[in-house]
Formats: sequence, structure tokens, C-alpha cells
Amino acid sequence: MRDFSPEEMAKRNYIFDTIRQVYALYGFSQIETPAMETLQSLMGKYGEEGDKLLFKVLNSGDFIAGTQESEWQEKNATRLAARICEKGLRYDLTVPFARYVVMHRNELTFPFKRYQIQPVWRADRPQKGRYREFFQCDADIIGSDSLLNEVELLHIIDDVFSRLGIRVAIKLNNRKILSGIAEIIGAPEKIIDITTAIDKLDKIGLDNVNEELREKGLDDTAIASLQPIISLQGDNRSKLQVLRNELQHSEIGCKGIEELEYILDKIDKQPLRAVLYIDLTLARGLNYYTGAIVEVKALDVQIGSITGGGRYDNLTGVFGMPGISGVGISFGADRIFDVLNQLDLYPAESLHATQVLFANFGDAESDECLRIATLFRQKGIRTEVYPESAKMKKQMSYADARHIPYVVLIGENEIASGKINLKNMATGEQQMVTPEEAVQIICPA
Repeated sequence: MRDFSPEEMAKRNYIFDTIRQVYALYGFSQIETPAMETLQSLMGKYGEEGDKLLFKVLNSGDFIAGTQESEWQEKNATRLAARICEKGLRYDLTVPFARYVVMHRNELTFPFKRYQIQPVWRADRPQKGRYREFFQCDADIIGSDSLLNEVELLHIIDDVFSRLGIRVAIKLNNRKILSGIAEIIGAPEKIIDITTAIDKLDKIGLDNVNEELREKGLDDTAIASLQPIISLQGDNRSKLQVLRNELQHSEIGCKGIEELEYILDKIDKQPLRAVLYIDLTLARGLNYYTGAIVEVKALDVQIGSITGGGRYDNLTGVFGMPGISGVGISFGADRIFDVLNQLDLYPAESLHATQVLFANFGDAESDECLRIATLFRQKGIRTEVYPESAKMKKQMSYADARHIPYVVLIGENEIASGKINLKNMATGEQQMVTPEEAVQIICPA
């Protein structure tokens, strides 16, 4: 868990504001859910490993009341936690969203388009790019089976990264195609093992992927059948044609191909700026997704996925409301932050908290400063008045340290003339102007 300086917060808010603006343009409404959920809501939703990474919160008051001495001596952490903890910090935004939809279903209009930008917590071992507290920036459309939703989400991804100036490649796959592949090689029950292995192709290479498949119990015939699919080359349409031949006897596989074709057809009519390509090694949590899946990689920085998502058919089923389909994406704000830092892509304006500092020469002068500062603020200019009539060197040092681009100097002469002395801190140039002229200089139309 980290502290963030004013400069870091300015950068992070630039990311959040960019994502928030694009979500709003596509008709998404913002919600928030509590930091804590009941463990009943959280446990069992993320697999055994995920359950271990939940931050559990001790019950209020005498949390050991009702427990037995033998339970403490037994040292069974899982069982003991169930007795003394009823709540936990949220692990992601998806499960709380599912709970929200079920609880508020009579108030919502479907399809429901929500976005959520909030921190989540995982009791993980901290390392580079992995934190115990981090932000997720989710958008989901729930209550609609239409693949137009997938198309719009791809355009949202494209718009966000275009605005941020990050060159990306968007990888696309479909869970049904992966199920079809497992089916035609005669190992449908091995779908998780197969896709977990091929998901590592870029990291460990083909030979090691094949070895892992053998260790998972696939025979050489099944592994040989996988090779043309794992090593699929060519453009998107060529890949789909090869898949159509390979999966012609798999109904679910053919359905997945049809869904990808629909998405590509729509994108062809309204092309993306980013590269979009079908990648069969993309797996993304197969126990969760059921249709199209997407992942985004930065092209100019070596880093993991910076956005991901996909279609799911039963998000709310675990809370007693089955059969509600949805699709969503999540931007990895912390990794995007690292990418923008490495490429130095932050606009200078996004890092300036204050645009103008009024120097303070005394009581009479500060009254005039406050009057004109109010005018500037009404014009949307971020303005400070230095609180004390300190030495000029100290006030200028403050402006330098804060990277404030303009300083206004108002003394007796300026008050008498009705003008102000505007200093450009980058060039050192000073000019006598009216407050209205200063507004035009600071914020040119």
C-alpha cells in the first residue's frame, strides 16, 4: 500500500479523468460499493488461492467470544477466521457489482451500464507491479446478450489509449473457441489445463508448453492436434478460416467463430486506431468468462496486460439471480501509470495544480490580490495567494518548487494604475497588463 505525492496524484487523476470521460461518452453511469463486503459474499468466488488473499476483518468488540480454547490450539486458520471474522475488504469490483445488481434489481433499468473506479485489496506479497492496494477502473453492461456491447467496449479501449497517447495492441479471443479446441482433441475436461498452459506461450516457449501439457495428462496425439492451432499465423480472417476447418465438428467452437466474425465485421465498418488481432493463446480466467475475451498490451513498454475483460453468462447466479448475461472491461490504472511515466506522456497542463500565484506584499496589497484572485477563479484559473508577506525570494522559491507557471506582483503602483505585473516563471518575462488581459495570456482561447 502506497502514499502518493501531489505530483503523482495529478498524474493518477489525469488517468482516472480520461477513463471517466470516455465511459460517460458511451452512456455508462457511475456507482460505488463499500470497501467491506461480508465474507459470505466474497468467499468461494475467486478460487482457493483467491480466498487466501482476502483481507479479513475481525468482528467488532470481543471477537473471541463464542470460540473454544481447543479451536485456538488446533491452529486451523481458515476455520478460526470463519468464527472471528464476518467481513473482508473487497478483492475486486466484479463480485460487489454482482451483489449490487441483485440487491437493486427492482430499481435498475436493463441493460444496465455501470462504471466503477475504486481501490481493491489483496493480501499478496508486494513486488514490482503488484500491490496490496490498487485501483480498478471497470465498465460493465449487464442484461444484454448483444455483441454490439463487445464492439463498443473495444471502441472505448481504443478511445482511452488514443487520448492517453499510448500505442497498444488489442488481443481478442473467445471462450467458446477454446472449449471447441478441447472438445475436438478429445479432452473437454482438460480445458482449464490446456488454456493455462498455452497462455504461457510467450513466456516459456512452445516446447515448454507442450511439456506442461504432457504433465497435465494429455497424450502425444492430443498435443499434436493442438500444434496448428497454437501456432496459428496470418491475418484475422485467415485465422478464422483455419479455425473453421479445424473446428467444423464442434458446435460450440463454430459458435465462437461466428461471434468473432460479427465483432470483426462491425469493427471493419468503424475501424480502430489500435492494432486488433485474434490470439488463441489468450485465456483470461476461463472459469469465469464464457464468450469473447480481450486483453491489451502496450507496444512501446515491456509490461503485462494493461486492460482486460470479456463476456460472462451468469455473473449474478451466485447471488440467486441466474441467467443474466453481461460483458465488461477493466483498465489497470497502476500499470497505465507506469507506462505513461516511462514514455513521459503526461501533458504539462495535467501536472500543474496551481496556474497563478499572487505574491503578498502586505495587508493593503493582499486585499487587491484577493479581489483579482476571485476574478481569476471565476474564469476557471487555479489560483493561490501567498498567505504571508514574506521575503520575495521565499515566495518565488515556493512558486518554483510548486512548478507554478505565473506569479502576479501587485504593489502600490499596480493598485494605482488598475493593472497587475504578470511574471512568466519559465522565461522570466514581466508585463504590466489588466486582469482581463492576464486571463487571456494564462488561458488563451
